Amino acid sequence: QKQQMTNGSSMNRFLLLAFVDMRELQLLHFWLFLGIYLAALLGNGLIITAIACDHHLHTPMYFFLFNLSLLDLGSISTIVPKSMANSLWDTRAISYAGCAAQVFLFVFFVGAEISLLTIMSFDRYIAICKPLHYGTLLGSRACVHMAAAAWGGGLLYAVLHTANTFSIPLCQGNAVDQFFCEIPQILKLSCSDAYLREAGLLVVSGFLIFGCFVFIVVSYVQIFRAVLRIPSQQGRHKAFSTCLPHLAVVSLFVSTGMFAHLKPSSISSPFLDLVVSVLYSVVPPSMNPLIY
Repeated sequence: QKQQMTNGSSMNRFLLLAFVDMRELQLLHFWLFLGIYLAALLGNGLIITAIACDHHLHTPMYFFLFNLSLLDLGSISTIVPKSMANSLWDTRAISYAGCAAQVFLFVFFVGAEISLLTIMSFDRYIAICKPLHYGTLLGSRACVHMAAAAWGGGLLYAVLHTANTFSIPLCQGNAVDQFFCEIPQILKLSCSDAYLREAGLLVVSGFLIFGCFVFIVVSYVQIFRAVLRIPSQQGRHKAFSTCLPHLAVVSLFVSTGMFAHLKPSSISSPFLDLVVSVLYSVVPPSMNPLIY
């Protein structure tokens, strides 16, 4: 499959990393992913339906959770069905356009989700540290604007990364070292210094994500300080119970993502890399409804 390719247009498909080569294990992978995918669909679908149908849940906190569930459904639907289909039909191929679509959608959903999780920590901060200002700062219009900014930011982010990645000439074959199309793995196939531009954009993205993470941590330090000053135990318990699910979701999302992309190469093995990539791409969308 190592064809000499001068530009992306002459390449019509990529080969994704297969989990296993044995037919029985391929089918096991299919059923396992099907179970996780159905659990994610059911969990997120129930949250979306409950929040849409119950007017008591039309509050900023649940409005943002509604958006989070939509993003989770989007991100898991971008990568899992294709991986399942490949296992079922015993193939590794994904078309060039399919790969570009996967990169675009995955970056879009994940970028928007990071923004939304940051907004949700701001929502919890205002609710607990500045409750008297909650109604004015987080009115319905402000919430819609914030959610729209998260989705719009994800869209802009995805357009930039996808256009940049797929404008780079690729000549190191077409085998992607991942079970879905992921930018760092596609960059490994590039044959020129053109990838430095996208690598630079990835570094900038890393700093932006780190900024969001710092904002969330600072918000929670303030929140916990305020909660510990609440005199009644019941009040403290209520405040903690609204914050802990969000904190758990952020921790799962950040820890798996950081481990996947920042782990030392000395402990890197194809199997471990695959397990870690499943942890950060497939597990959060299916676990978030359970956590909430």
